[in-house]
Amino acid sequence: MKEIILVKVGEIALKGLNRKNFEDMLIKNIKRKIHKLGRFDIVSAQSTIRITPLDDFTDMDEVAEKLSKVFGIVAFSRACVAEKDMEKIKESAAEYLEPIFSENISFKVESKRSDKKFPYGSPEISKMVGGFLADRFPNVTVDVHDPDVVVTVEIRDFGAYVHAKVEEGAGGLPVSCGGKAAILISGGIDSPVAAYMMAKRGLELSAVHFASPPYTSDRAEEKVSDLLEIVSDYAGKMNMYTVPFTKIQEEIQKNCPEELFTIIMRRMMMKISDRIARRVGCQALITGESLGQVASQTIGAIACTDEASTLPVFRPLIGMDKKDIIDISQKINTFETSCLPYEDCCTVFTPRHPKTKPDPERVRNAEAKIDWEDMINEAVENVKLTRIGENLY
Repeated sequence: MKEIILVKVGEIALKGLNRKNFEDMLIKNIKRKIHKLGRFDIVSAQSTIRITPLDDFTDMDEVAEKLSKVFGIVAFSRACVAEKDMEKIKESAAEYLEPIFSENISFKVESKRSDKKFPYGSPEISKMVGGFLADRFPNVTVDVHDPDVVVTVEIRDFGAYVHAKVEEGAGGLPVSCGGKAAILISGGIDSPVAAYMMAKRGLELSAVHFASPPYTSDRAEEKVSDLLEIVSDYAGKMNMYTVPFTKIQEEIQKNCPEELFTIIMRRMMMKISDRIARRVGCQALITGESLGQVASQTIGAIACTDEASTLPVFRPLIGMDKKDIIDISQKINTFETSCLPYEDCCTVFTPRHPKTKPDPERVRNAEAKIDWEDMINEAVENVKLTRIGENLY
């Protein structure tokens, strides 16, 4: 029996005249995601994307698992294909649903008839298929109010389909439809979640990570790479730029007031990330900051940090509680890796009493005592490139 997958889009359906561009991008991302699993015919028609395997050996469980992580898909269903003949539809439904209907379950049938040439209306289709299934499987019961299983029969212009389970998709918008941005990525819980959330809004990501050997270890950098590999399962391939930051941090420690260490460090990170982002075609920066979570994430500190960037800075976690962020990190499987005990450079030279309300003029004056330009240029020129997600596609 032929099995296909019917994909439902979410807010793409509201894009008006631009809808086709978004659908084309989504189909491109779907093809990239599943091309290693076999050959497929993928077409968009009647507000649904239809994925038909062209090989008999295709593992549809694996295809479904891959599709669950494609942004732009709000839901999808595995369905059997039937001829547009009522008797054939009933027989196909019984054969396809037999594994489910072997249990003592309750069910109802819903029908959707977009092909108005089909001789039966939706209520008639539901009644006929439901009656046939009830007769074929006497162990099941009909419950139109709160059934265990909802069987859906779709009569479309290009075929008839039966399915009984709707899988939740990743939602959002197709990656790459919203431009490019660079995520400042650490080994903590927050920044991988921020990367995931902005990819969900259609951004193609690059990543900037700051390393300060010998204060930070190779394992800390590997941890960040591992986190990005997990995120790339949703966000697609990306480049990770690891910045040598030791010299700059030591200069801050030697020459700047202790209470301003963190804010000046963050400003240097912004300046460097801004330059790398522009060099690789990014239009914004992304951070994992949440308002008030730590001293560098107060309104005053954030404003002082933003001053160092010429690009807009997106903070998708800004109004979220830590529990909310942890919940998402567990959902996308970054939490356990984030909790590994390899510290990043943000913990180096941490001041005992950091400024929560920094005076921007005082910060600028403290910075002005040092010629940063050569150090920033040196850091940018010596970034290490790591390609993320190469094995996924």
